[in-house]
Amino acid sequence: MLERDFSHGILTLRLAHGKASAMDLELCETLRSGIESVAERDEVKAVVLTGTGSIFSAGVDLPRMVNSKGDYVQRFIEALDTVLRALFLFPKPIVAAVNGHAIAGGAIMAFACDYRLMSAGRIGVPEMLVGVPFPPLALEIVRFAIPRQHLQPMIYLGKTIEAEAAQAAGIIDEVVGSDLLVARAKIIATQLAEIPHQTFALTKRQIREPFLRDAAHAARESGQSTDALWASPATHERIRAYLARTIGRK
Repeated sequence: MLERDFSHGILTLRLAHGKASAMDLELCETLRSGIESVAERDEVKAVVLTGTGSIFSAGVDLPRMVNSKGDYVQRFIEALDTVLRALFLFPKPIVAAVNGHAIAGGAIMAFACDYRLMSAGRIGVPEMLVGVPFPPLALEIVRFAIPRQHLQPMIYLGKTIEAEAAQAAGIIDEVVGSDLLVARAKIIATQLAEIPHQTFALTKRQIREPFLRDAAHAARESGQSTDALWASPATHERIRAYLARTIGRK
């Protein structure tokens, strides 16, 4: 589910959860635990987050969500918020090595990182096409990462774009060949790790604090409505229709 490699102060975390590393309750909890467990470990200077094969992450496991019973949806939404918060507030450098498609929640995980490299595939946030609202923190991370002039078209039209277009739009920092992707990510992570830890952590928090405040305000104002929409039967019917159109699954 989450493979680890540690070398020269850099911890590489590789998503390895099924074919597409789709985000379910277990993956969110495992990644959150993996991130939080190294936040205070002095020997870990920085983290590289990458995926497996040709997919970084296909986003939320929608078939699992619409077919689960009980309180799974609410538990998943809480786990999603927690793992995104852990990534966004990680006090050390974290570099996304996007090895392929990064869709919806997969893109937002990459957006939460400090530097983003991509080798292939498409990246974007098609939540509007799926028919689900953005949880407050997820939307603020998107707002943080996508330049203002591209924000509304990317969100409203549910665009997913290729690596070169993502770099041109300022969403990805570098496009790197797949054979060099992780090695290049480790170089960037090492460079960022040379910044004194407390200075980096404080500056990172200062940059991101306005988005955290806005997310907290939105959660107070509309968080319950967001959760209710994710769990509603009507939303699940729209998700099933989307799955039938895109991958032939219901």
